[in-house]
Amino acid sequence: MIPWRQVQRQNFTCWKKLSEFLQLDSVYYPEILKDSRFPLNLPFRLAQKIQKNRWDDPILLQFLPVEKENEVVFGFQADPVGDLQARQSSKLLKKYHGRALLVCTSSCAMNCRFCFRQNYDYETQDKNFAEEIELIRQDPTLTEIILSGGDPLSLSNETLSSLIKRLDVIPHLERLRFHTRFPIGIPERIDEEFLLLLKEIRLQVFFVIHTNHASELDAQVVTGLKKIQKLGIPVLNQTVLLRGVNDNLSTLKELCEKLASHGILPYYLHQLDRVQGAAHFEVPEEEGRILVAQLTEVMSGYAVPKYVKEEAGEPSKTGLLERSLSLCT
Repeated sequence: MIPWRQVQRQNFTCWKKLSEFLQLDSVYYPEILKDSRFPLNLPFRLAQKIQKNRWDDPILLQFLPVEKENEVVFGFQADPVGDLQARQSSKLLKKYHGRALLVCTSSCAMNCRFCFRQNYDYETQDKNFAEEIELIRQDPTLTEIILSGGDPLSLSNETLSSLIKRLDVIPHLERLRFHTRFPIGIPERIDEEFLLLLKEIRLQVFFVIHTNHASELDAQVVTGLKKIQKLGIPVLNQTVLLRGVNDNLSTLKELCEKLASHGILPYYLHQLDRVQGAAHFEVPEEEGRILVAQLTEVMSGYAVPKYVKEEAGEPSKTGLLERSLSLCT
């Protein structure tokens, strides 16, 4: 297997090279954002899944910078989920009781255009996490740590091992959660060294991937995730409801069925976080409720994700179906 770092170097980071690879008609060029503040970053294997010269391809829409990102829309902001107010240190966020999120790195396998953390002021110099480990050690209310970013799998196995081993010996911690999109674009990242690291952890691990369309999943992606499942680690999926990508019943049903058929539980369907530049992706909440209600009629209960929204300052994710019911009573 090709080392994952070598695979990552094949990512598309130039809009013109990507356009040429996809044989995009030049008529579309004026709509492309040529000098985006949030750079293009698309794994080669995902680019291979995009239909040639199809401007509305559901994978292309997620990754190609477009001029619509420059539109100023009321209600869309730099920090839509309140990350800054939840900071305990430069890398540790605490929003909810019992768990905290460790922003391990600014690096990702890919740059989704709707990323809620695209404006986040990452601290990138300190790779030791000493302050964060000490804060976690001193807070006995914490039972779970979430590794996020960026993407925690952007870190080397050596760095991850050092970090996880220090978390593993903190007695009040019980669970460790990975939030990652890496295996979707670069499944080579799930290598033997990483699997061995997971196998040695005392903490109960949960592995949460992010997939928005069934075409993002293929045999190699599933094979990598199966290796994690065989370690007794639950694999779950988060999806963002996106205009033009997955905002219809057939697309969501296909995704949820594909996930469930491989033992990956559809976990959350997220209402779009209202980050600056992503307004063109937003689907009205009422449409989302209808879609989830339709999914419930045709899918097994475990295959229907919970429709939620993250609201800054709230003690948990807001269940949008529950909110709808409460408004009707």
